[in-house]
Amino acid sequence: MTDPVPEPPSDDLVARLRAAGCVFAEEEAGLLRAEAEGPCLEALVRRRAAGEPLEQVLGWAEFCGLRIRVEPGVFVPRRRTELVVREALGALPREAPVAVDLCCGSGAVGAALLHAVPGLDLHAADVDPCAVGCARRNLPPDRVHRGDLFHALPGHLRRRVHAVAANTPYVPTEAIATMPPEARDHEPRVTLDGGADGLDVARRVAAAAPDWLAPGGVLVVETSRRQAPLLAEVYAAHGLTPRVVTSEDLDATVVVGTRCQSSAQSSAQSSAQSSA
Repeated sequence: MTDPVPEPPSDDLVARLRAAGCVFAEEEAGLLRAEAEGPCLEALVRRRAAGEPLEQVLGWAEFCGLRIRVEPGVFVPRRRTELVVREALGALPREAPVAVDLCCGSGAVGAALLHAVPGLDLHAADVDPCAVGCARRNLPPDRVHRGDLFHALPGHLRRRVHAVAANTPYVPTEAIATMPPEARDHEPRVTLDGGADGLDVARRVAAAAPDWLAPGGVLVVETSRRQAPLLAEVYAAHGLTPRVVTSEDLDATVVVGTRCQSSAQSSAQSSAQSSA
């Protein structure tokens, strides 16, 4: 009879994370150990065990292969939002591309676009001062603007933007209570709450986008599969040609709206008439 194989010694850190409800306790323990040790590690573990998002505890999140700085009180970039980046990149011309990261949060989308397109004329905007401060650490600070959606942007971008990438809040108000505590307790409600059907902010973006998009430019908004058909109708009502894109590997859905040449000319004529 052979002696039984001894079990490896128990890992207190993994056990504490697992007891706190961390599904990937082993992986998280490795990341936390790589970030700190001793009393500093203990402080990080306590924050994570208390329910703070891992990315806010670490101070960074991986997004499109980049390490994006994330701070407490700032929306954590999700991997599914990489679909927004893919679709926005596909709309950028080779010469003098211009893009906007709207509702930018940490600036993850903008950072990914800049990394993929050197020389991109990128601007980002968010209404939350904490998000703006964080985004200015991930992006050129002078290109991050604080304000309400397009109102934050410099006026010279009107009708020049080739891609507007917007990760608008799209959780219906009543559904926020069912979200994981990591999100509902540690991320700003303004980044989650999309109103009764989740599309309040997306509607405002779609209504204003045609005045900022260049002919052939696109608006890319992340949403859910259930909401996508309704959002596509909103796009069409504002002169954008909608296209719903889904990704199984990212479990993501976006609605892409293209501004056609004729609508651009019509908008320019309307603006000229109103200013006359």
